[in-house]
Amino acid sequence: MALLKYNPFADLEHLPGELRVFHDSVARLLGDTTNRPWTPPVDIVETENELVLKADVPEVELKDIDIQLENGTLTIKGERKFEKRENTAGYHRIERSYGAFARSFALPETVDPEKIQAGYKTGVLTITLPKKEIAKPRSIKVEVQNN
Repeated sequence: MALLKYNPFADLEHLPGELRVFHDSVARLLGDTTNRPWTPPVDIVETENELVLKADVPEVELKDIDIQLENGTLTIKGERKFEKRENTAGYHRIERSYGAFARSFALPETVDPEKIQAGYKTGVLTITLPKKEIAKPRSIKVEVQNN
């Protein structure tokens, strides 16, 4: 008798947003590596004039990345798709995660939302968040008066 892998959630593959999070969590716990949620690592560095956010999103096409700014929250969404093959017998191990991701970051009020820029090169998404003029440090010369 042949053993079959039973997937009780097979018909839940195409769920709307909130239910998708539940499905992804259950799939991860049950070991479904082809649909395991993943979170791209992010670095955020602050300079005198801007904040720079860099996210590693290898093998994610630019058309599959969405960046939104709403109510002081920057949200990056995307999806790394698993290349499905008919013959999966050659795989020894699948450790990389695939599927949709979303990262949200609360922005300080010092960021100028009108001047935000994004770039994508060699699997790295770079978002530059310039600071408002009033938030930039400035020097004030203090004169000492002798009496």
